[in-house]
Amino acid sequence: MVRDIAKKEFLSTLRDSRFIALSILVLLLLLAATLVGLYSYQKQQEEREVAQQTVNDQFANSTERHPHRMAHYGSYAFRPRSPLSFLDFGLDSYTGSSVYMEAHRQNSANFSQAQQSSSLIRFGEMTVAFVLQMLIPLLIIFLCFGAFTQEKETGTLKLLLSQGISMRKLAWAKIKGYSKIVALVVAPALILVSVILFAQGNFEVNGDILLRFFLFILTYLFYFFIFIVISVVVSALNERSSTSLVTLLGTWILCCIIIPKASANLGSNLYTTPTKAEMDAEVHQEVAKGIDGHNSKDERAETLKQELFKQYGVNSLEELPVNFDGIVMAAGEKHSSKVYEEHFDELTETFENQNRISEYAGFFNPYLAVRNLSMGISGSDFNHYIHFLKEAEEYRYNQSQKLNYIQATQLGYGDKETRLSSDTWKEFQAFSYETPPARWALQNHLVSIAALFVWLIAVIVIGNKLIDKTKVA
Repeated sequence: MVRDIAKKEFLSTLRDSRFIALSILVLLLLLAATLVGLYSYQKQQEEREVAQQTVNDQFANSTERHPHRMAHYGSYAFRPRSPLSFLDFGLDSYTGSSVYMEAHRQNSANFSQAQQSSSLIRFGEMTVAFVLQMLIPLLIIFLCFGAFTQEKETGTLKLLLSQGISMRKLAWAKIKGYSKIVALVVAPALILVSVILFAQGNFEVNGDILLRFFLFILTYLFYFFIFIVISVVVSALNERSSTSLVTLLGTWILCCIIIPKASANLGSNLYTTPTKAEMDAEVHQEVAKGIDGHNSKDERAETLKQELFKQYGVNSLEELPVNFDGIVMAAGEKHSSKVYEEHFDELTETFENQNRISEYAGFFNPYLAVRNLSMGISGSDFNHYIHFLKEAEEYRYNQSQKLNYIQATQLGYGDKETRLSSDTWKEFQAFSYETPPARWALQNHLVSIAALFVWLIAVIVIGNKLIDKTKVA
């Protein structure tokens, strides 16, 4: 009988013209979001690859220059889009896409898409994740709000129960039927995404991408299941369809609009971030306390000079086997990089504390748990962004220090005129970046994973108890 009831719910829903209209609309939005997201991904990825190759070639083919001039000439690091970020843009539209890497400075990323867009971007973008997180739950609500109330209003619920089936079995039969309907709506879009991944050659498919794609689908299947169970249980607890619908819509507004905004505001109020001007001023003050790489007569540089005299057993800078200018530059770079790193880590920790409010709010709201996990799996969350910035900074520091080493070992003290051959710059390894593996991404979202599983267990256990206690008048 359970199978027959599930089949009946499935077939009766398919015959409902309202459901057909809504499902077609949602399906078209999913397909459109997939194609638009893919086009945006391909365009931005191609632009960044070309830009990265261009700046790499410009550095490698630079004319004869003094090594310190090359350090200030610097280079750029362009962040490549994660392969699955076309499904969920996450923070990619709001974070910078490139970093200027130069000596003595740790620059922030610039040229985000939001900077070049209108203020309407704050209302969100039409992505696959947006449709799955916001619109599919709405479809589920309109699909399931009358699961039991319609049976109560027509008097057929008593007839069903008189056949010997329990309320719990009846509820799970309806959940099974509605789950098939939701799968019928979502499956075509997922098939299209699969075709793109496996057949179109737009991606270099590997095990990590396949794992991320599988986890992406699994996350949303759990999410839909949670909303289906909640909707059926709410319908069972109410006597009228209108009451059930209003309750579920209120739940959707609370989960998808109010709580996310409130948690973000709470995080920003509890953990305030300094302005860029304040941070730049603090960094400047701290850097000034260290060795000035451009001033070999600085008091702290004098201490370093005496240490080198003692180490090499000489009495003048000209007698040193190394160029003191390069040594001072390296020491100044080390100090300034340490200062920038400390302030960057402090700022990152503030943002992480703000984000942690939303992560733990996932235990009260499945939407937040899925949103954070979706961004992490797609490679468009805050952690992936910070990973790129740290890789770029490590490259910048190593490049600057290598140039300082060249100055210290190949040029004489006080030599500001010598220009090294252009072949020297070809020996530098070009900047390249790879997205960290899926396992790394999951490790940064253990709270969201735990919250999602807590919701799964809670809707099953609590749902069964509420269904069992439901009395039919």
